[in-house]
Amino acid sequence: MRPRLTVEQYTNGILAGDRSLLSQGITLVESTLAADRKLAKDLINHSMPHAGHSFRVAITGVPGVGKSSFIEAIGSKIVEAGYKLAILAIDPSSSQSRGSILGDKTRMQALAQDPRVFIRPSPTAGTLGGVARSTRETILLCEAAGFDFIIVETVGVGQSETLVKQMTDFFMLLMLPGAGDELQGIKRGIIEMVDLMVINKADGANVLAAELAAKEYQSALHYLSPSAIPPQVRICSALTHQGLDEIVNYLQGYYNTISDNGQLGLQRKRQQVAWMHAYLQQQFSELFYENNSIKTRIEAIESGVMEGTLWPVEAAELLLSFFHNERKTQ
Repeated sequence: MRPRLTVEQYTNGILAGDRSLLSQGITLVESTLAADRKLAKDLINHSMPHAGHSFRVAITGVPGVGKSSFIEAIGSKIVEAGYKLAILAIDPSSSQSRGSILGDKTRMQALAQDPRVFIRPSPTAGTLGGVARSTRETILLCEAAGFDFIIVETVGVGQSETLVKQMTDFFMLLMLPGAGDELQGIKRGIIEMVDLMVINKADGANVLAAELAAKEYQSALHYLSPSAIPPQVRICSALTHQGLDEIVNYLQGYYNTISDNGQLGLQRKRQQVAWMHAYLQQQFSELFYENNSIKTRIEAIESGVMEGTLWPVEAAELLLSFFHNERKTQ
C-alpha cells in the first residue's frame, strides 16, 4: 500500500494541474470511508479559494439523441477556442458494485487523448437528480485545477434534474429532429430550466425536420420558460459539426452577459446555500441509518411493512421514535 498523501500534497498537485492527483482527489471526495472523509473535507477547504472561475454547463438529452457524440464534438470546438475543458460524465450505477456502468471515457476516445481535456466518469450511487453524490466537490476540484469549461453530462432526461441546475450556470437540453411530440413527454420542470435547446442530428434528410422542430420548440419555450434571459433553440450535427461554432459562440456570449450583469455571482451564492442544505440532508440521512437502534430494528420493521402488519407511515414513525430515544440516551 502506497503512503497516504497529505492535504498539502493533494492541493499543490491539483493547483499545478497534475491530472493524476486530480483524479485521486476526486476519488477521495467520492469515498464513503470514514478514514477518507476528514482528508476530503480539508482538501475541499484548501481548494475552494482557487475555484469559481469556470463556466459550468449541464447537458442532458432525450434517449437516442447522441449525448456523448455531441459532447465530444462540442468539446473539440471548445478546446479549439483556447479553453481547458473538464467533462464529468455521470453514469448510472451498478446495483451490485455501485460503480459506473457506461464508461463515457471510452466513448469519447479522441477527446480523452487531448491534454487540454479531463474526462471523469462518476457513478450516481443512488443519488437522484441526474448527478453523482459528490458532483459539487468534483466541480470545485476541477476549477482549482484550472479548467475553464466544465460540462456535466447528466443521466437521462425527465427525471428530477433540478439538482444539476443547482450546481451549474447553464442548462442545455438535446432533442431530436422531427420529434415535436417529445416535448409533451418531458416534464415542464425540465423545460423551465432550459437555457438552450439543441436539436442534434440535423444532417442529410433531417435538416428540414430539425428546422421545423426548432420553430415549434422556440414558441413553446417562449411560453414555458421563466428565465431572465430568453432561452434559445439551435440546430446542429455532431456528425458534420454543422452549427457547433454558433453554439460555442452563444455559450461565450451568455457567460459574458451573466458575468457583467451580476447574475452569475448571485446564482453562485444561491447555489452555495443549496449545497449547504443538500449536505445537511445527506448527513442527517447517514446519521439516521447508521444509528444502532435503527440498524437492529429496520429489518423487522421492513418485514412488517411487506407483510401488511405495519403501514409505511406507521413504520417510519416507529423508526423515528427509536432514533430519538437512542439519541437521548447517548
